[in-house]
Amino acid sequence: MNREQVEEMIAEVQAKLLASRQPGGMWRGHLSSSAISTSVSVFALYLIDKERYASCIEKGAAWLKRTMTTEGAWGDSEESPANMTATLLSYAALCAVDTPPEETKKYLVSELGGDSEEQLIKGVLAYYGNDLTFSVPILSMCGLAGLISSWEKIPPLPFELAVLPQKLFRFLQLPVVSYAIPALIAVGILRYKRGRKGVFSSIREKFIPRCLRVLVKMQPADGGFLEAAPLTAFVAMCMSGAGYREHVVTQKAAQFLTDTVREDGAWPIDTDLASWVTSLSLRALDEDIPDREFFIKKLKANALKEVHPFTNAQPGGWGWTDLSGSVPDADDTPGALIALHVLTKGAYSKEIGNGVEWLMDLQNSDGGIPTFCKGWTKLPFDQSSPDLTAHTFYAFECWKDSLPSDIAERCMKSAHKLIKFMEKSQTTEGVWVPLWFGDQDAYDEHSPVYGTATAVDYLKASDELQVKLLASKGIIYLLSAQNEDGGWGGAKGVASKVTLTARTLAALAPCAEVSDSVIERGFDYLYKVYQEGDIYRREPIGLYFARLWYSEDLYNVTFLLNALKRIRKYRINNN
Repeated sequence: MNREQVEEMIAEVQAKLLASRQPGGMWRGHLSSSAISTSVSVFALYLIDKERYASCIEKGAAWLKRTMTTEGAWGDSEESPANMTATLLSYAALCAVDTPPEETKKYLVSELGGDSEEQLIKGVLAYYGNDLTFSVPILSMCGLAGLISSWEKIPPLPFELAVLPQKLFRFLQLPVVSYAIPALIAVGILRYKRGRKGVFSSIREKFIPRCLRVLVKMQPADGGFLEAAPLTAFVAMCMSGAGYREHVVTQKAAQFLTDTVREDGAWPIDTDLASWVTSLSLRALDEDIPDREFFIKKLKANALKEVHPFTNAQPGGWGWTDLSGSVPDADDTPGALIALHVLTKGAYSKEIGNGVEWLMDLQNSDGGIPTFCKGWTKLPFDQSSPDLTAHTFYAFECWKDSLPSDIAERCMKSAHKLIKFMEKSQTTEGVWVPLWFGDQDAYDEHSPVYGTATAVDYLKASDELQVKLLASKGIIYLLSAQNEDGGWGGAKGVASKVTLTARTLAALAPCAEVSDSVIERGFDYLYKVYQEGDIYRREPIGLYFARLWYSEDLYNVTFLLNALKRIRKYRINNN
């Protein structure tokens, strides 16, 4: 590693990042196309109006056949290994709209242990456990496609609970997570209508109109729930299957799907992560940010200004995109706060105070930070997580000296609880396991390297001894996880990846207790991949809801640039 090599890579990666800005000024990135999104979207459009949407259906089916593996299966993305979920959904879609490959049936038989509907249902439910958020929609699609004939074997969903005030949901222990209320309604109504009627059927029937009104209220202007093709398509297909093909929700969902399909016939897992990748880009560019005033105005304008109809979130937070289906969350909100700190050099504004208070109000009783809703359920994607908690802590650290006294006092107390949670959630090995990122190559698909590097990066901003000790334990783990080639994978012994190596180097470069040789070996791994022309290869490390994998083209770019600039600042310029 030498200055010339570091400067060479910085110039290349920064130029690529700046060239990636989209019309309108934001970065939007490019999410990988998804077999799950494509299969459910194709099937939904087929049920709604197969003649009207024939072109989308045909192109989507052709994309599925073109991207099928040699064993007749699909992964979540084209870079992902085959799995049961993506393959089953693709098979169900092709059963309806085309001819399903015989190899696919053989693959599913081997995965599910047989070809009966009992084995199919048992296999899907076993895979997702107590969380019915994804398993029941999958089984409902299989029922609509004719793979399941007995709807009684599909678990029912209590759709009528959706009419209750959202503040009560966390006391009801719903079988789905906070972002899945539209599925609870649409899938629940379909299952009720297709199943055997019971003694309370007349009562449940009366709730349907009220639940549909809730669904209408929750649907964003562009028709896409969470900007996500899977959730939107599941809602649309179940509404259509339940006899609501012409309902406004179904038609708006169909419009969203046709608006977001790609030229090759595929759909991504979400429209884009514009706010998230823009925050990452701004932090990576640091002193080289163009158009600072534009981004300051843009980020402030993207903050939620009113109560969100989807999660009932209060004003003040940021979502992952500036599109109408976005929902404020606890990763994009600290991301925006940190980006604004970089942009404004710490100049306080009301948007900062609102964002900080929004995060404080989200804090769980265990001291940690969940994604969307405080204390929602015991299901994993609604629990406090260390990556979100550490991100929030860093945002507080950035702004604590600029806040008005009343907010600053609350912030200090909240930060103390955040650290208590980080202490409880760290393993004896020094590890923090993240919620929203993983590694497909790890035996359990977790990425303790990403979670620990993220936490170390954010915690090192503090001067408190307790926080420094937590970070030091994390550093020891990261050092032990470095591979022979100098890079890092998601866990010890897992193949090195550009994104994870860059994320780890960004965390370790400023740490005085980390030797230059560790940083040099990590950089040399990246430089070797760079020389081979493979530095921007797609690496699915992102986890969407219910463990759906995706890659995002800007992760490599932003993670790399952030790491390279820190290496230059703390290792090259200091030597």
